[in-house]
Amino acid sequence: MNLLKKVKGFRRQMRTEYPFGWSIVMGSIFIFLVILFGTSGYMLLEGWSFIESVYMVIITLSTVGFMEVKPLSDIARIMTMLVIFGGVGAFFYLGGSLAQMLVEGKFQNILGRRRVQKIIDELTGHYIVCGYGRIGRVVVQGIKNEGFDVVVIEKNPAALAQLEHQKTLFIPGDATMDEILLSAGLEKAKCLITVLAEDAANVFVTLTSRQLNPDITIVARTDNESHVPRLKQAGAERVFMPYNIGGLSLVQSVLRPTATSLMDLAIRRDIKLQLEELPISDRSELAGKQVKDSGIRPRFDILIVGIKKISGEMVFNPGPETVIEAGDLLIALGNPENLQKLQKVSDPDAG
Repeated sequence: MNLLKKVKGFRRQMRTEYPFGWSIVMGSIFIFLVILFGTSGYMLLEGWSFIESVYMVIITLSTVGFMEVKPLSDIARIMTMLVIFGGVGAFFYLGGSLAQMLVEGKFQNILGRRRVQKIIDELTGHYIVCGYGRIGRVVVQGIKNEGFDVVVIEKNPAALAQLEHQKTLFIPGDATMDEILLSAGLEKAKCLITVLAEDAANVFVTLTSRQLNPDITIVARTDNESHVPRLKQAGAERVFMPYNIGGLSLVQSVLRPTATSLMDLAIRRDIKLQLEELPISDRSELAGKQVKDSGIRPRFDILIVGIKKISGEMVFNPGPETVIEAGDLLIALGNPENLQKLQKVSDPDAG
């Protein structure tokens, strides 16, 4: 059953991604079947040897005009006509597919896809984004701006053309299919973000991804609040609602414009201010120290906004006597260069 499923999946992928390649495969298979039919027919009907039968089929299909190997019976001549019709039709079909590939430049596309797939296969700890609509574009650009590797799964031809123009790694196909997710490097990816237009597709992608990689972090989009529990049950750690986030941001910008501007500074790349998560390893010199004794503020000029404790508790604006423990996650705000220096202290083994 597993082999049959893989064969069906390969056939769907070939027909979707490489329609001309699939035509060449089918044409080659048909030619092989014609040769097998003719060889078996001569051996059974005429009692010829294998070499004689194969030779007769080849000279018949190649139309070189050689004489028959041996005199043929009437039924063998009928079979020979079938071999000619079948072989000539298969050769025309195969030749037409090859010519179309050459004319439309499909050879170059296939070779290009192989190079891209090889690059994707070598990635580790990358991000996978399913869907390249309005939300997907923002997510992909944000990940790229942070310097992380990202692979997009998309089936819309117009979106694929944009991805290719922007030199963004992508897999063409349906994100709900197992083989497409695996070809995007799901087993070695750090996080999968599914922002497809339909909630049902996001649920399916979440469920499938969790089954294929139990350790991956999954973030899912929904437009319906009632679907949040369903996505979390399917395996999503975080579920976001774009319209709610946008609406709340608009309200905050009206009611609290100064505070909103400060948060905007924290995420804009052209301003030297960044909000970052920094894990504390057991080898960090900060582990076991109180905030006031850590020297984070005077050494790195960084503000600790919060600490996510190893127990899962979130401590906002930690006091000076709050103890930083191994396994905690610091939420820090400061200059990107200073944040990198602090990261080397918080996790000496990283990078």
